[in-house]
Amino acid sequence: MMQRLILALLFWIAFGPASAASLAVVDAQIAAHPGETGAYVLDTGEEALLARAWLTDHAERSIEVQYFIWSTDNIGILAAEALLRAADRGVKVRVIVDDMLIDVPDKTLLALARHPNIEIRIYNPMHHVGTPFYKRALNVLTDFRGVNQRMHDKTFIVDGKVAITGGRNMADEYFNYDHAYNFRDRDALLLGGAVNTMQASFAAFWDSPLAVPVASRYDGWGLMKKNVHVDDAEVQQVFKDLHDYARSPENLAPEVREAINATPESFDRLARELAWGRVEFIHDIPGKNDNRWRLNGGGQTSAALAQLVETARESIVIESPYLVLSDKALALFKAAVARGVKVRILTNSLASTDNFPAFSGYRNQRRKLLKMGLEIHEYKPDPANRTILMSRVNPPDTPPVFALHAKSMVVDGRIAYIGTYNLDPRSENLNTEVGVVVHHPVLARQVQALIEADMQPENSWNAADEPDQYVPLTKRGQMRLWQLLPLKPVL
Repeated sequence: MMQRLILALLFWIAFGPASAASLAVVDAQIAAHPGETGAYVLDTGEEALLARAWLTDHAERSIEVQYFIWSTDNIGILAAEALLRAADRGVKVRVIVDDMLIDVPDKTLLALARHPNIEIRIYNPMHHVGTPFYKRALNVLTDFRGVNQRMHDKTFIVDGKVAITGGRNMADEYFNYDHAYNFRDRDALLLGGAVNTMQASFAAFWDSPLAVPVASRYDGWGLMKKNVHVDDAEVQQVFKDLHDYARSPENLAPEVREAINATPESFDRLARELAWGRVEFIHDIPGKNDNRWRLNGGGQTSAALAQLVETARESIVIESPYLVLSDKALALFKAAVARGVKVRILTNSLASTDNFPAFSGYRNQRRKLLKMGLEIHEYKPDPANRTILMSRVNPPDTPPVFALHAKSMVVDGRIAYIGTYNLDPRSENLNTEVGVVVHHPVLARQVQALIEADMQPENSWNAADEPDQYVPLTKRGQMRLWQLLPLKPVL
């Protein structure tokens, strides 16, 4: 409850019912920390949802959003409707979504893009938006590297002052609202300096030829594009349907709306919780690197995180849902262990993973990693801390399966990374990635404590104890088949 009040206070001060004095408080806080950024860890789905909802409802000038996945489930629809309401009151909304896993009807996309205050662009549209299935197959055959280069960024920027980045996509399971399968994830909320760098990165993607306006994907000719249009009546019907959905108590419980609207009590509590200091927003360029045919090449985020590992002198603690180390990454961690650094990594177990191909890559090298001196833990599908992570209104009667999706690293208990980067070749070479590196011992120790809690025996197994034994033989057999495939470069 204290964290919820702190979050609400931040948003009320920054964007609340609008007095010049309230905005002056934000300016005063930023002025008191020149060149610094205030950072706060959003560790539960409820916190992360309330943060985004409040910010969207209180934006005054602009909202800029990037996501890898946007689903038409409860969270995805409510998020789209919240952006529509913001646009209705004059806020300029710009959205970039990767083409690979977007799940939105064609006419809904076109209708939203017709709003005078909403612009939507699709990153690297070779799979879904406006692409017939036969053109998708042709793309795979003629440009394999291109179809595998995705925008994995997740950024949410309001009025150029407050932003969120981290592991969460826009779908139920990333906010612990799915009744069958949810992700244990993590975001960072930022106020101040690093938000400017995040905006510059967004602008680079927005201006890139890889980010294509939605409407251009449907002005089809021949067989290469879909030919879909919406008239004015259809546009208004889409808007009405979204608003009706959001107003229904079945879709947005009154208790959740009350939590979003909750007003906090004191600024002192917020001031104690924000970690002010040096925060770097690290990011890749559109396209990741200059390679056009090969599947390697690295990127700016890979280089920045490798440099962090090279600076470690005592300890590295990592949380990554996928663990498939390239030769470069293996050499990096081998060198760290050799100079006396204790390396602990938490990843998914076979029982919890949502990605069989990625787990097959990890399984192929697990013994090697353990022999190298890495301490590895594997997240359980029914962790004891699931109850805490699911602390929300009306949880399901049957607890859902949980999987790890948080991407975090703490070096020497002083520096913390929270972002989108997985420890695998795809994040290293193919997908664009982002995140924040926070140089603040208090926040770093907080993130390390959260990861260490996830590593506890009630939440994870020790990889040395062969956790695959807790999975049915049929599933283990399927995994062995995946292990035979030469997939490592795209995992």
